[in-house]
Amino acid sequence: MNKLYVVGMGPGAYEEMTIRAVKTLEKCQVIVGYTLYVELIREHFPDKEFFTTPMRQEVERCRLALETAQGGRTSAMICSGDAGVYGMSGVLLELGREYPQVEIEVVPGVTAAVSGAACLGAPLMHDFAVISLSDLMTPWELIERRLRSAAEADFVICLYNPSSRKRADYLKRASDVLLQIRKSVNLCGIVKNIGRENAGSRICTLEELRETQTDMFTTVFIGNSSTKEMNGRLVTPRGYVW
Repeated sequence: MNKLYVVGMGPGAYEEMTIRAVKTLEKCQVIVGYTLYVELIREHFPDKEFFTTPMRQEVERCRLALETAQGGRTSAMICSGDAGVYGMSGVLLELGREYPQVEIEVVPGVTAAVSGAACLGAPLMHDFAVISLSDLMTPWELIERRLRSAAEADFVICLYNPSSRKRADYLKRASDVLLQIRKSVNLCGIVKNIGRENAGSRICTLEELRETQTDMFTTVFIGNSSTKEMNGRLVTPRGYVW
């Protein structure tokens, strides 16, 4: 059986990849991925053959990986964070039905919700929801409904893909939805370039978040009604201390 691994490479730094992910890539002959992600790890696997495709060519990238594995070379598709959280594992498993001779194995990684939370402190100590603001695959009306439902249920909310050049006002629009339910002083956290150069984080209020400029390399956290700032860290108490 020909083998294709779908590998979550974590936030970007080699040191933040799981041991299993590193060992998997070491035994692969070919590594396939989005151009930026490949450049982040290329120097650590110099003896591998790399295939890349740009943004918006996810299906083509997956077919390339499947066809490479079908040709007899052990291959890996790399994804940032975790391969099953807005990654390529779902697409590959769907397309994999057309390649029955290829065995697909998913190797988990550290997603931005987890690595970003660590930068801020402990904002995800209680129930939380992860929502992407990208409307490429999901209508904005549905995103808005999910935001409102999560806010009403008092979830901590983690936002992926908060804005881009074409969606410059999406975080502001999301904040307006949340401000209909949450208080303006609701604590939030912003983390940029997790695990990479120029990484940074800060704590702000929901009102301040509304006016904040972000990009696709930013992860946003909206605390719940219990979230507090403690010694400069964002913490959502679970209740153990009390």
